[in-house]
Amino acid sequence: MRLVLFGSGEFGVPTFRALAAQHDILRVITQPARRAGRGRSVRPTPVDGWAADHSLPVDAVPDVNDPDVIRSIRSADADAWIVIAFGQKLGPDLLQDRFAINLHASLLPKFRGAAPINHAIIAGESVTGLSVITLANRIDAGDVLGTTSTPIDPGETAGELHDRLSLLGPDLVTTVLADYAQGRLSPVPQMPSDVTSAPKFTRSDGTVDFALEADAVRNRVHGLTPWPGCDVLIGDRRLRLLRVRIAEPPTPVPAARCCTPNGVVGCGVGFVELLQVQAPGGRPMDFPSWYRGQRDLHGSTMELLPA
Repeated sequence: MRLVLFGSGEFGVPTFRALAAQHDILRVITQPARRAGRGRSVRPTPVDGWAADHSLPVDAVPDVNDPDVIRSIRSADADAWIVIAFGQKLGPDLLQDRFAINLHASLLPKFRGAAPINHAIIAGESVTGLSVITLANRIDAGDVLGTTSTPIDPGETAGELHDRLSLLGPDLVTTVLADYAQGRLSPVPQMPSDVTSAPKFTRSDGTVDFALEADAVRNRVHGLTPWPGCDVLIGDRRLRLLRVRIAEPPTPVPAARCCTPNGVVGCGVGFVELLQVQAPGGRPMDFPSWYRGQRDLHGSTMELLPA
């Protein structure tokens, strides 16, 4: 098949790579390069980098719905358009009379929005997956053309689940395209009563309250790792929590929000153990290693507060 690919984030690269091995890629449409990282250097999107490395025709467009851009993209005689983590909404003038599908990282209609993986973990879901949908006027509201599901491990962070889900995309999208080519698609409308939202996070969302139950604390820490991160204050020290687990009550039992030298913290209900942490400008390490370097905290009551 002749395809046009729309994508920006790393999530779409495994699927695009698989499609390029099987189909004719006419165009790759992505977002412009932006400043990123500590040095704030200008970097192309991961999809731009992948397309350039494979000598595919790539266009970085600031507005995909600009009339000139629309005319250019629609001039390609493609059988299908594939949209994955593109970052711009394709408008009706662009989509008119085109078969276009989107790969979304949830089992729709659950978790429509920019951060479905994070919200699935924070909500305590035991299963998530991918959905391929048609494009609609409302974000992530199209008919479902195919899904695949996978369990969420309680110790899995959003970053790890993101990478694992991205590897499930190629088989699902390839199957949907094959069904389309054979006229076997059976679109399923989403039930409005089952819709939940997954809005994007900002840096100010990156904290946790240990007055929550232990399961909720763990889910929030893992759901916010690596972005925007989950920061707390121990005394006057800011510390990023990277990984925790449910713990048995230690002896003596710490009060809610208080932490033992071994990293066990009392929650509103239950206990969690801090497994991996990171100080500002430092490297990830286990909590006891961090604590050994904080000699003035030894012997004091360590209370964890939202940063």
